[in-house]
Amino acid sequence: MFKHVKSSLTTLGIIPLLLLLPALWGCNNTSTSTEEITSVHQATGIPRLVDLGADKCIPCQKMAPLLEQLKQDFHAEMGVEIIDVWKNKEQAAAYNVKMIPTQIFYAPDGTELYRHVGFYSRKEIIQKWAELGYPFEDNN
Repeated sequence: MFKHVKSSLTTLGIIPLLLLLPALWGCNNTSTSTEEITSVHQATGIPRLVDLGADKCIPCQKMAPLLEQLKQDFHAEMGVEIIDVWKNKEQAAAYNVKMIPTQIFYAPDGTELYRHVGFYSRKEIIQKWAELGYPFEDNN
């Protein structure tokens, strides 16, 4: 009886490890160039919101239209950048994102001010900017 249990535990321990190995090999390539890191923290002259998500992520899909609308409504006052982490792995790695969606708020000088993980509504984004000292007037 114990021989069978030991055999099952060994198999159960190996199978998940074997399934995880390809993912670990893919994650090992996280080196980023100096150019990528510099572009992440670059000064833009206006505050910048960077959203890191993916087109197959449900909360990311729900955020996409509101981010596009923010980009249009505040184009002269706030930069809005949307990055698909699955399509742009190298660029996403420079932001050190662990979960998606992630929104990163940057000051005009490129300093990271705040990081949020999960869905964030338009109202919450505008409120967070105000808390950070950038009170945008939202007419919508």
